[in-house]
Amino acid sequence: MNQTVRSNKIWPLVVIAILFAILAPRSAKLGYDYKKGGTWNYETLFAPFDFPILKTSVQMQEEIDRVSSIHVPYYSFSSSVVRDNLKAVDRMDLGEYKPLIVSALRYILEKGVLSDDAIADEDAEVIYIQRDKRAVKVPLSEVFGLSDARSELLRRLQERTEFEGMDSLLLANSVYGYIVPDLVYDPNATRARSEDAISRISPTIGNVSAGQLIVSNGDVITAETVQILDSFKKEYESNVGHSGPVYLSILGNALFAILLVVLVWLAVYFGNPLLFNDNRYYYVLFVFTLAVSAVLLVARFSPGSLFFAPLTLVALYLQSFVRPRVIIPVYIFSLLPLLAYADHGIALFIIFLVGGMVAVFGFKYMSRGWKQFLLSLLTFVAMAVAYFMLRLIGIENGVIIHDLVRLVVAAFLPVAFYPLIYLFEKIFNLVSDWRLAELADTSSPLLRELESKAPGTFQHSLQVMNMADAAARAIDANPLLLRVGALYHDIGKIANPQCFVENESLLNKTEDQKYHTGLSPMQSAEDIIRHVTDGVEMAQKYHLPAIIVDFIRTHHGTSVTGYFWGKYSAQRDCDPSMRPRFTYPGPSPVTKEQVVLMLCDSIEAASRTLTDYTPEAISAFVERIVQGKLDEKQFSRSEITIKELGDVKEAIKAYLAQTHHGRVVYPQARKKFFNIK
Repeated sequence: MNQTVRSNKIWPLVVIAILFAILAPRSAKLGYDYKKGGTWNYETLFAPFDFPILKTSVQMQEEIDRVSSIHVPYYSFSSSVVRDNLKAVDRMDLGEYKPLIVSALRYILEKGVLSDDAIADEDAEVIYIQRDKRAVKVPLSEVFGLSDARSELLRRLQERTEFEGMDSLLLANSVYGYIVPDLVYDPNATRARSEDAISRISPTIGNVSAGQLIVSNGDVITAETVQILDSFKKEYESNVGHSGPVYLSILGNALFAILLVVLVWLAVYFGNPLLFNDNRYYYVLFVFTLAVSAVLLVARFSPGSLFFAPLTLVALYLQSFVRPRVIIPVYIFSLLPLLAYADHGIALFIIFLVGGMVAVFGFKYMSRGWKQFLLSLLTFVAMAVAYFMLRLIGIENGVIIHDLVRLVVAAFLPVAFYPLIYLFEKIFNLVSDWRLAELADTSSPLLRELESKAPGTFQHSLQVMNMADAAARAIDANPLLLRVGALYHDIGKIANPQCFVENESLLNKTEDQKYHTGLSPMQSAEDIIRHVTDGVEMAQKYHLPAIIVDFIRTHHGTSVTGYFWGKYSAQRDCDPSMRPRFTYPGPSPVTKEQVVLMLCDSIEAASRTLTDYTPEAISAFVERIVQGKLDEKQFSRSEITIKELGDVKEAIKAYLAQTHHGRVVYPQARKKFFNIK
């Protein structure tokens, strides 16, 4: 990568660093690291100001649960029911007993009547009754159930008169039917009352005065000390963030932002520098910026919501288009702001790091359909294990059930947001498996043009594709990506098809008519080498993804056009310094897929010269080609291992042996009988 290309990749980093510095929280951080059971290794700490001792999340939850368990239901008193029913009874012909009956009925209805079911279900000892916009707490025993109210009516009347037919009178006139529930349950008021009670819970359990000893050097840190230190930390960060030297906080944020973007640039540079040549570089920066910006914003405005953040999605977004050697460091760097700015930063960093690693390595096997939910479940399990580990060592002490619910959300949200990958693919012109399947269709316009103008090259590409597919499966590379790379790696030959022997030989030209007749070795080499740059230009014209363009650039690496360099070297006036004119521009392959394509391309082309296809001959032939590439140091930058290279060689040998297997020689008489030519 030349200096101009490098400088063109720097300006986005500057913009991102400025954005991070703006978004970063302004509050200062308390520079002490402590945990329950540890030793205070700092200077003796005295309170520099008054501050309240905050309840822990566990203490707050216990108090909330206690208050919530005190159930005091609200009922609305229906005065209209009382009024209407009394009027109806007053219109009845009840003789001399009417005033007595109406009076007793008024007493019962105004006390309040609940349905028998409500009385049976109510577990509270008191209730609130809303009358005329005023709520009064009343013992449940002072209101009537429906059955008790009717019994009470008869009892009160019998106490005031000796008339023995009172029950018959009430039944005959259906007076009992006018005793109905006039207390209506109000769920909204009940809920509001409960919420109000919870809101009145004090978040503090005491105060520390300025100058009071908090902890001495060498003291063992108890749970009470941790609680006081946590309270001091919160108050300190709040005070300094608003009244301290803001410019120091801004400077620190700016330096941290610069550190982040430099780390990401180095991760790409050492992980896969080819990314600088295509849109994947900008995609990596986009995903990284998205992740860090989200962390900074949530840490600034809603720190408690970070447990909900689907940060493992960052690893999955990178997984679709980038190699693990870049994914892992970029993902780790995207989590670093948790350590610097987030409450429970260490716990969050470890939890999401574990979850992201599980997601990355599990995505290969569980990326489609319902298996994505299984991957989310495994991610949650890994995050939960990390959470409990942190609790055991004293780093995390939140409310277990609440934290686990939030981690469930964080683990399963990626299922909902992952489909955005298809939008990103379109925006950044990247490639997924479905796009690769589309590109592998040999009826596409570009491949049909290759078949029409350079039929020999097209057949060569098909053979390379099949060989590369077999080799890819031997080392767990991406077969579909390799098939597409093989189909397009030589499309540059469309520009000058007769320059290449596989196309020229189809025309049965005489020696004098052949393309390279009359050309110097250097001219021939330059024309041969040009198919790489022509291929890159054609790929960009047809908007092929950058990862496919990489195959075009690297399939010859920085090797030499051996035939024409040998021909030039045989001349008496040859100049060794001219070797670069016979060398492909490269770069050399980096990914396993690029290495496999280079080998298959060279071996398939050279195999046409073989006359002996015995296993020994094929093995020696493949070993010679591979060793030649090693001698040229074509794999010095690649991520393929020695073992994988050995597996590739064996797969290619097996493929060649199967392709060039022996045939049965038919006896002469049998050939005549079957009319075999």
